[in-house]
Amino acid sequence: MEATLARRVRIAAVVLLVVWFLSARLQSVIPLWLPFLVYAGLELNFLVGGLRERGAGPRARGRAPQTTDVEELGGDDWLEPVLVEIEGEDVWLPAAGKTDEEVEELVEEARERLRRGEPAARDAPVPRPRAPRRHRLLARLEGLAVVGVLALLLFVLVPDGGWSGLDEADREKTETLLSSEAARIAGHEARVRCDADGDAVGIVQHADGLAEVGGSNAYLTPELCHRLYRLAFENDEGAFSQTARAIAVLAHEAWHLHGESDEGVTNCYAFQSGVTLGQRLGLSESTAARMMRQQLADNATYGRSAREYLVPAECRNGGELDLAPESSRFP
Repeated sequence: MEATLARRVRIAAVVLLVVWFLSARLQSVIPLWLPFLVYAGLELNFLVGGLRERGAGPRARGRAPQTTDVEELGGDDWLEPVLVEIEGEDVWLPAAGKTDEEVEELVEEARERLRRGEPAARDAPVPRPRAPRRHRLLARLEGLAVVGVLALLLFVLVPDGGWSGLDEADREKTETLLSSEAARIAGHEARVRCDADGDAVGIVQHADGLAEVGGSNAYLTPELCHRLYRLAFENDEGAFSQTARAIAVLAHEAWHLHGESDEGVTNCYAFQSGVTLGQRLGLSESTAARMMRQQLADNATYGRSAREYLVPAECRNGGELDLAPESSRFP
């Protein structure tokens, strides 16, 4: 890969990383490790590619030049040029089909022409200067430096290790709290488990949560559990969309435990209950309400790929699904 293209790809990757950090929506759908892994892989590819090129032999030649190419270069003699040094100057000479003695004669003729101030050979190609060794070394060091910075960010500066980074006591108290909040909505005893093994929910199941309709057991992904832990026990509201999503999913599964099976209706109830749930977990009323309004607004977009999750038309202020028709706020 040419140096200019490599630099442009690096810049594009940095821009994407910055956009990810500034976009709460991207953070809500793309896990933290993915952009770092992609960028680190890109840098390692550049680094390994450069080291391989350093030890590789000359590349195989491609197709033969066309007739017009040969004419522009000065004729058939230039099909096999030779580079010689004459009085400290690199000179290309046409040597196709010539013996060593004939090449020596060309060298002497070129030397005479140079002494007269004439070109050594007519239409001689200009050799492409190689980058100084110092510049090539700096390019490799640049790749190593970028990989090192990424490693520092990922393993040192990026806070904690997510749900798995919590000790057992913190995980237990989080599940206890989430179970208690789910029970408030379900109207009976409930148990929320954070499925760290991915047996019930996660990327493979394409679900952030799962619950037994009318039952007692619900499951959340460890990412959502960790976000709710940070909110409830560390007073960290985090990224707006991530926190809103975590609250909405917990409320959604709690309504399934309550006995509601329709996904669209369950979403409608969850967005409304999520306001009070968010307050109990540490948000202000206004912030919790804004988060649930965002979830309701996003439902029309996300629901296109899974129409059963679209809220019904009666999910509105004063509609049949309004849990607090006496209030002017919705949700």
